[in-house]
Amino acid sequence: MSFSLILLAAGNSKRLSSKIPKPFIKIANKTLLEYSLTKFGKIRQIKKIIIVTNKKHSKFFKNIKFNNCVKIVGGKTRQESTYKALKHIKKNKIKCTNVLIHDSARPNFSVKLIKRIINASKRNAVIPKIPMHDALKESIGKKILLNLPRKNFFSTQTPQSFNFNEILDLHSRNKALYKDDDLSLVQSLKKVKFVNGEKNNFKITNQEDLSMLKNFINLKTRTGIGFDVHRLVPKRKLYLAGLRIKSHLGTLGHSDGDPVLHSIIDAILGACKMGDIGQMFSDKNKKFKNIRSTILLKRVMDQIKSKGYYVNNLDINIITQTPKIKKYKNKMIDNISKLCEISKDQINIKGKTTEKLGVIGKEKAIACEVITSVIKYD
Repeated sequence: MSFSLILLAAGNSKRLSSKIPKPFIKIANKTLLEYSLTKFGKIRQIKKIIIVTNKKHSKFFKNIKFNNCVKIVGGKTRQESTYKALKHIKKNKIKCTNVLIHDSARPNFSVKLIKRIINASKRNAVIPKIPMHDALKESIGKKILLNLPRKNFFSTQTPQSFNFNEILDLHSRNKALYKDDDLSLVQSLKKVKFVNGEKNNFKITNQEDLSMLKNFINLKTRTGIGFDVHRLVPKRKLYLAGLRIKSHLGTLGHSDGDPVLHSIIDAILGACKMGDIGQMFSDKNKKFKNIRSTILLKRVMDQIKSKGYYVNNLDINIITQTPKIKKYKNKMIDNISKLCEISKDQINIKGKTTEKLGVIGKEKAIACEVITSVIKYD
């Protein structure tokens, strides 16, 4: 069996009362959408991911990158969005026997649940379900309450698995009917298998759900230290935190000699137990000669993200007699924020001097030290 995944992220998130659309809300510097993508990316049977988006949310996708993904604009309802994705698969001849359909508002499922669904999908539509444990009541009018036997009721979750041709045909024949999920379409086929869902796989609807999700996510925090010093010499450019600084002296180095970004790189690599900048970008390698440190930091960010790490915060000391850091601090924070894909309030920069002592005090060198924490999601 081969699968395509339809990841529904086109809703308006009205009940959440958030300026940021639900799929792009971050927990530990990672969007809810990315939590789902990371887990689905571990499933070898999934050959293509179709993310169904809201055209109003295009700017939020800028920093989200994932293999085998394509974005399409959804419809006014969940059903329209799903049907658009199914037609996209058909039109573009994406090969798959089955399709998984998942709501991006459920980011806390496990990889084990996906595998359980896939293993049961050979001859059936597969739906995860959760039994009802609370007493169920139904109000009739204003006063009468009807007690319902909870053993007869359950709730369903996503991801849900379907034979691709069958679900496409059912959607095309039932376009005018409103359905709250795809099970409503396939239940007449009598080929539905229910598997045990997960309590943790709840839907994020309001702020209370979001707070609860933060308690469930298993995060590991690590810290790292970075330090770098470069000699100041004539006829070299001066780069600090990726910014070109006007100066009659520049830093001597194999690359562009940016001590701030080099220290950040070393701190991040140390926190992630990935060696140091010299191991990753050797000064014996000609391809790194005069390379911009912004390029090196972007490569490091790509590598740590592939291992599930995200930068949490940076505390930076820039030690120099000249130039004065205060003048450039805001621009430096803005630049580092973009490079490390974190918000500005996660970055602190302090300009320090050596009171004219030593080589730094005599304006012969610039040094930088950085402490960072990184977060890993398991």
